[in-house]
Amino acid sequence: MTVLLWGALPCLAFALLVAGLVRRYRYDKYGWTTRSSQVYESRLLNVASPVFHYGILFVLAGHPIGLFVPASWTAAAGVSERSYHLFSLYGGTAAGVPAVAGIALLVYRRRTRVPVFRATTANDKAMYVPLLGALVLGMAAKPAHPVGQGYDYRSTIGPWARGLFTLRPRTRLMTGVPVLYQVHAVVGMVLIAFVPYSRLVHMFSAPVQYLFRPYVVYRTRDPRQLGPRAERRGWERPGG
Repeated sequence: MTVLLWGALPCLAFALLVAGLVRRYRYDKYGWTTRSSQVYESRLLNVASPVFHYGILFVLAGHPIGLFVPASWTAAAGVSERSYHLFSLYGGTAAGVPAVAGIALLVYRRRTRVPVFRATTANDKAMYVPLLGALVLGMAAKPAHPVGQGYDYRSTIGPWARGLFTLRPRTRLMTGVPVLYQVHAVVGMVLIAFVPYSRLVHMFSAPVQYLFRPYVVYRTRDPRQLGPRAERRGWERPGG
């Protein structure tokens, strides 16, 4: 069971992630979107969406530090174990609270705005379960231990996670991990596998082309020439 849960399951999750991204990109490029419902309602969305996205960005940024930065590195930088756990506790909570609040507002919006609710698919409803579950479990796991004496997951979960990327998962390290951390890890793997098959796929999109596109020239017109302009063929010079 240990090998299946902490060796096979993460490999399956990453395989589904990669296969889903490749298939979605090749056969569903036009579906690679958030399917925004802003046209149906924008007031609540303008509040809920930034709150959720900023919160989840900080949550995601914190995981690589906790999982892939060994304790020896932070110790060499002069960060004590107590200081690290306090920062992890309060920083993770500060990031998790707005992320959960943003999801709550988004769900409330979908339930109370009829046009938005009608545009909500079964896939959207299923997406919120692992997403919210992973956030809540991650926030609940840290306070389950005395403040300043949090569970040292960098000696167990961290090496296990790093071993996955070298194809040598140290599954036995996960046997003594507290239950909340274990469930959080399992739900997180389910969420990773689900990403390419939901609207969450847009997290892998970045408007890189905007960095290299030509400038868009804006210019005012002479108030004395506000009448219709004669059509010209081809491009106009910026100073024309």
